[in-house]
Amino acid sequence: MDNTLKVLRQNIEQSLKNCYTTTLTLALTINDDGIPEDFNSIGQRLIESNNSIEAVQLVPNGIIRYIYPMKDNEAAMGLNILKSAYLKKEALKSILNQKMYFAGPLELRQGGQGIVGRLPVYIKNKFWGFSAVIIKLDKLLKTSGINAIDKTKYYFQISKRNPITQKDVYFLPQKIKLSENSFVTNTIPDGDWKLYLIDTKSTNALTSFIVSIILSFILALTFGFLTLLLLKKPAELQVLVDKQASNLIDNEIKFKTIFDQAAIGISNVDPITGTFLEINNQFCKLLGYTQKEMKEKNYQSITHPDDLKDDIATVKKINNGTINDYTVEKRYLTKKGDVIWVNLSVTPLWKKNEKPTSNIVIIEDITQKKEAEQLIKQSQIRFKSLFDDSPLPLWEQDYSHVKKYLQELNLINESKENISSYLKQHPEVIKKCFSLVHIIDVNNECLIQYDPKTKSELLTNFDIIFSDVAIPSFTNHIIAICRNENSLIMDAKIKNPKGEIRDVNFIYSVMKGYEDTLERVIISTEDITERKKQEKIILNSQIRIESLINTIDGIVWECDAQTFQFTFISKKVENILGYTTEEWLSSPTFWADHIYTEDKEEVVKYCSNQTNLMLDHDFEYRMIAKNGNIVWLRDIVNVITKNNKAVSLRGIMIDVTKTKEIEKDLNSSFFLVSEQNKRLLNFSYIVSHNLRSHTSNITSLTGLIETAESDEEREQMVQLLKTVSNSLNETLFNLNEVVNIQTNIGLVSEKINLKKYIDNTFNILAEQIKIKGAHITSNVSDDIEINYNPAYLESILFNIISNAIRYSHKDREPKILINFLKENNLKVIEISDNGIGIDLEKNANKVFGMYKTFSDNPNAKGIGLFITKNQIEAMGGSITIESKPGVGTTFKIYIT
Repeated sequence: MDNTLKVLRQNIEQSLKNCYTTTLTLALTINDDGIPEDFNSIGQRLIESNNSIEAVQLVPNGIIRYIYPMKDNEAAMGLNILKSAYLKKEALKSILNQKMYFAGPLELRQGGQGIVGRLPVYIKNKFWGFSAVIIKLDKLLKTSGINAIDKTKYYFQISKRNPITQKDVYFLPQKIKLSENSFVTNTIPDGDWKLYLIDTKSTNALTSFIVSIILSFILALTFGFLTLLLLKKPAELQVLVDKQASNLIDNEIKFKTIFDQAAIGISNVDPITGTFLEINNQFCKLLGYTQKEMKEKNYQSITHPDDLKDDIATVKKINNGTINDYTVEKRYLTKKGDVIWVNLSVTPLWKKNEKPTSNIVIIEDITQKKEAEQLIKQSQIRFKSLFDDSPLPLWEQDYSHVKKYLQELNLINESKENISSYLKQHPEVIKKCFSLVHIIDVNNECLIQYDPKTKSELLTNFDIIFSDVAIPSFTNHIIAICRNENSLIMDAKIKNPKGEIRDVNFIYSVMKGYEDTLERVIISTEDITERKKQEKIILNSQIRIESLINTIDGIVWECDAQTFQFTFISKKVENILGYTTEEWLSSPTFWADHIYTEDKEEVVKYCSNQTNLMLDHDFEYRMIAKNGNIVWLRDIVNVITKNNKAVSLRGIMIDVTKTKEIEKDLNSSFFLVSEQNKRLLNFSYIVSHNLRSHTSNITSLTGLIETAESDEEREQMVQLLKTVSNSLNETLFNLNEVVNIQTNIGLVSEKINLKKYIDNTFNILAEQIKIKGAHITSNVSDDIEINYNPAYLESILFNIISNAIRYSHKDREPKILINFLKENNLKVIEISDNGIGIDLEKNANKVFGMYKTFSDNPNAKGIGLFITKNQIEAMGGSITIESKPGVGTTFKIYIT
């Protein structure tokens, strides 16, 4: 039972070791920023290579963030195991021991009973989280070989002490109550589990004693009877013998089954020839041979040549009786020619002083273990080489005595302020701590930098580099130790053997595994004195340049040529646009995001094109300031190229808002003056043309009156003079109307209902509409309101609608359509008719002229559209016309 349980334990431990490799591989997917790379693909391969694993997890800061496969495991996502009452204690145990620990068996959130193996992961000497595997309990037990146990004789049990209740919990069905001498036990430290193999037929001692007495009594009574019976019936004795032989055969079969199905390699070897008498499946599997092939070989033929001599010598000692058994690590050669390492145990199956018959050989594959050991060895060699040949001065030191001294002073885990205050009051503590530092080793560069007479001088006399200038930096070092910080980077000052004060970049890093004791610490002291001098020169230069830049009346900037992400912007941006430099640099698209919406697309496109052409550019655009104002900027940009490619842009933004406002005012004034001049010129033309015509007529008629020969002729001339005078009066009235429109500044506008004014125009023109039989359709709704001068709106509607009636087509009924619509955010009154129309190809420039007519109508005076246009423009709007002779005319009145 004990041997069987050991085999089961070894199988379980082997499965757990495989899980260790899985978690370690999974942890290696985490990059230096703490982000896993290719988690799903690597997780898939790990599960495919280890059948006992159900799922893999990465648990940053104790929270399950990554699971593969996700299917059927969604319930575990987001679980914080460091805050869970039933998971926290075992999770903290793995952190405390800094090695893999198997929690459970426990009820999984995703269902079923399982075991969770957690490996604590550290990045840059800081705890990152866990790399974990999920193993279903039934699968683990299956791979351990429990199914091969004779259930009629034994059954298996596993227990663990509950970390909360501190009571043993059994995880498999309890068939019988455990009693003394009825079971054997073993433990698995990696999970704190206790394994049991229990005899199903065992009873307690009292029961056994009573049964023994009863059986003895019965045997005593029946002994004579049985003896007589056996003497009389020898045939029955033969039957009994046959039955016992059958039992032996059954036991042989059971042994054979266990032998063949064992999870470790087992063989029966001839001690003289080394040939394999019997060999199990696992042994063959490890070496890649079949049973038949292995029985044709001996152990010498599969042993690595370098191990064969020692192996043969040890077997001779077994055969000679010098040793009773032995265990050794050795190498085998597989069928493919690969080398595997095994842990070999050899035990003879013959007694001392007897002729050797056979040896039982048990092997366990430890190739991964040996490879790991080799990697560690190579790592140590590589570390030593890197340490000795590093271009930086390196010290390997022991700070354990320093930490113990600080513990005695109760400074560990104290606040930074309290530690600093204590050290200021007790400067002798700093010197004491310095004297307790033990130097283990120094590298070659360290010897060059400090130039001791011998290496031992530097190893034994740390005071070579200690002076008063080192006290401030060493004080910070002590504070870091008290605060349990395992790494520290700072600039410090030391004194070299020549008495020179040197600046050094001091790096303190505790080696992994020594975080609690500080027995192994690596210190780097790179001399940066010259660099510090250069940095000071550069800093002073930068300060001067920055001061100069900030005096410039503009925003100096630099950005990436491809992304337009700003890398520098001067403080002047706060004065001009209101944004701080931090706000501007916080977003990679800040500049583009704050360009005025109407300018953004064109500006970005223009800047991109010019940059791609590697051309300097100078352009103006608007930006939105922090207070919401629009600011005009002139941006003068210089393209910086490298290897014939634009790499960055530098420039200066100048606030030209005031210039733009002045320019706008000048343009407005120029436009106003131009319009006034145009109107004045037109007006002067009208006056000179029309008044000259009237005055010429008056002059002519006056001369005719003076020369008239009769009163009747004179009376006719006077009537003609009155007609010309009336025309002159009408012309002066019209000219006065035009002057009033063009000089009427500050017209009063009010919110008026458009439908109401359209209906009023229909009422005024009712007689003309009736006479002409006109059909007028208005699609203007009752709720349309516009801001306009009431008198001008009435005049505009009257003139256009009356013209549509007056100039209707003689062959069809007049139809007039009025609509209200919007075009480009402007309100539009649209009036269409089916009248005689106007030939715009001939008269396009005359339509809105004064006294311009386009029909034979004797009542046409050519003043209505002229006045209408002037009224619309006086209100800031405009009017357009579309017309075809014989088809009709459409006017559009645009209202701002």
